[in-house]
Amino acid sequence: MSDIEIRTAVAADLPAITAIYDEAVRNGTATFELIPPDLAEMTRRFESLASAGFPYLVALLDGRVVGYAYAALYRTRPAYRFTVENSVYLDPATHRRGIGTRLLQRLIDDCEAQGFRQIIAVIGDSANAGSIGVHAKTGFQMIGIHPDVGFKFGRWLDIVMMQRAIGGGAQTLPDESAKLPG
Repeated sequence: MSDIEIRTAVAADLPAITAIYDEAVRNGTATFELIPPDLAEMTRRFESLASAGFPYLVALLDGRVVGYAYAALYRTRPAYRFTVENSVYLDPATHRRGIGTRLLQRLIDDCEAQGFRQIIAVIGDSANAGSIGVHAKTGFQMIGIHPDVGFKFGRWLDIVMMQRAIGGGAQTLPDESAKLPG
């Protein structure tokens, strides 16, 4: 396999990111969106996260964007400020090559470097063995399942919740003076 490059996403990556997410919305159950957002909406989402300082990454294979990952606040209330939720999406042609694992590990490292203490994965569809496996491989623990909370493609879907502590997790107090993204 060719070398995979993981780097911070830039605006020029957004058409490829939009295409990857479009496919996930139209054909997959990892996201519960039903209508794929257009490039303008994906640009708005990207700019919102990037301008707030959250990590937003792309994976390149032979110079082509084949996946992306980002972190965002898990919830907006101030007590959640040390917890982020992650998202990882790949071009289906690149599944099972370790790209998702590399993207997620880099995202974990970046979140830890910024001072976050917990990462939550909200995985669409309990049958999504690939995403569950990648999260488990990178140290996430299963914390629960919300059964039958989404309805897509004529069937009910679960949400799988996984979590990983970083940067000392809850074993030490966070630096309250640190400037976190958001």
